Amino acid sequence: MIDHVSIGVRDLARAQRFYDAVMAPLGYKRLSSGADSAGYGREGPKFWLGQTQSPVPPDDKSGLHICFVADDRRAVDGFHAAALKSGGRDNGKPGPRQDYGPNYYAGFVVDPDGYRIEAYCAKAV
Repeated sequence: MIDHVSIGVRDLARAQRFYDAVMAPLGYKRLSSGADSAGYGREGPKFWLGQTQSPVPPDDKSGLHICFVADDRRAVDGFHAAALKSGGRDNGKPGPRQDYGPNYYAGFVVDPDGYRIEAYCAKAV
């Protein structure tokens, strides 16, 4: 249904370092780089960062979050670890989320700009 998502960031270089690190365990990489934008994906950019002076203000109560698909649980663990090492904050350690589904395994973080992001895998093991 959605072809791509773009978010605004204050410091593109900082955001690129963070997303380069967290996307790698998920099998995604930066496929496009410009003076004020960067795009991530596998075969084409689907997640975009754009340099802006007015990004969406962080608000834990907004309900806004972005979820990335992981191929396996190890990738979710790697995503979470990379996020914490690259300036992100823990927002839910990797593990099963039975309330979301019998095989739902996810890890949650907050990126350096305050966006809540998640990686999840729906495989049983």
